[in-house]
Amino acid sequence: MELVERFLNYVTYDTQSNEETDLTPSTPGQMAFAKVLAEELKFIGLQDVVLDDYGYLMATLPANTDEKRPVVGFIAHMDTSPDMSGRKVKPRIVKNYDGDEIVLDAEDNIILSPAQFPELKQFVGQDIICTNGKTLLGADDKAGIAEIVTAMEYLIAHPEIKHGKIRIGFTPDEEIGKGADHFNVEAFAADWAYTMDGGDLGELEFENFNAASAKVVIKGRNVHPGYAKHKMLNACRVAYQYANMLPRWETPEHTEGYEGFYHLTGVSGTVEEATLSYIVRDHDRDRFERRKKEMEHLANKINAEFGQGTATLILKDQYYNMREKIEPDNMHVVNLALEAMEAVGVKPVVTPIRGGTDGARLSFMGLPCPNIFAGGMNFHGRFEYLPIPSAEKAMKTILKICELAK
Repeated sequence: MELVERFLNYVTYDTQSNEETDLTPSTPGQMAFAKVLAEELKFIGLQDVVLDDYGYLMATLPANTDEKRPVVGFIAHMDTSPDMSGRKVKPRIVKNYDGDEIVLDAEDNIILSPAQFPELKQFVGQDIICTNGKTLLGADDKAGIAEIVTAMEYLIAHPEIKHGKIRIGFTPDEEIGKGADHFNVEAFAADWAYTMDGGDLGELEFENFNAASAKVVIKGRNVHPGYAKHKMLNACRVAYQYANMLPRWETPEHTEGYEGFYHLTGVSGTVEEATLSYIVRDHDRDRFERRKKEMEHLANKINAEFGQGTATLILKDQYYNMREKIEPDNMHVVNLALEAMEAVGVKPVVTPIRGGTDGARLSFMGLPCPNIFAGGMNFHGRFEYLPIPSAEKAMKTILKICELAK
């Protein structure tokens, strides 16, 4: 099966994850997709295909040479973001993109425009897969899955390309920060691996955010508003006060590069109780810890003003910067990817991830795991798209890594 055909098939499966279920995988669609993938891996000739009860799928392409080589892994995640529906995805291919606006949905006037997304201009003349404006596309990370499976199928069909043992792994729930929760590094048994979960052509990432989730729960006191003076404590208003005390310019829409942020992801509440949901991000571990301390300080200020127990902060670390594990002893893993990209005509762009991947946590679990581009753009929303040549280059990068790893 060709790469594009495979990708277009994969995105029809609804695999949106859900952080509210406390299950692994968090949604049944992920397991359904994993079962389909498992059968496909067996069909193309991979061995040791194992799908566990948590929805983690692993398989092996045996070495085709007697030369002693390292075991290299490739990993991608099966879930799509909860930020937007991935149900009934209807992708279409824009042939020979001309550089103008792409009308995704004429009825609702949803337009993929270079005015808002100027990077579109770099794909003039290319075929681009986009959405119909009603769902996300799912290139994050079904492009990565399609590239890995297609590369394995190609290696099986071309035994003249010598390679060592290759391990592949597909994980659930990466988008809700749980993709490595039940990943069996010992069973995967690779010397190192790569997540195929990056974006634009050439991206190579071995450093990412330190990440935490935070919930601020505000307890109020409801009294009839006509008789509320000096009695009512409006939880919604106190929550608003807390949110406004955080640094105004340290939010995603005002930061880039190595700049961290506080991101308010959800607000709910009544007079009686309100909840603010945040994610906290910073590349530097010390600044990351200071951000969490600042949130604790502000909760204490609320309690000092309105009474102890008014604000409760629930903080949970999610993952840390993989640079701590890659840079000291494992830069050969990064250098191999750089060499492979250059060999297939891709200019590497080494950049920090303004996010995280399964590879971040896996690196701390003993599996060095940088992140390589899969080619998709504008992840997590209706404006997501995948330039086909970028996906093809990602697949060729996988092939070259397998060939060069010695």
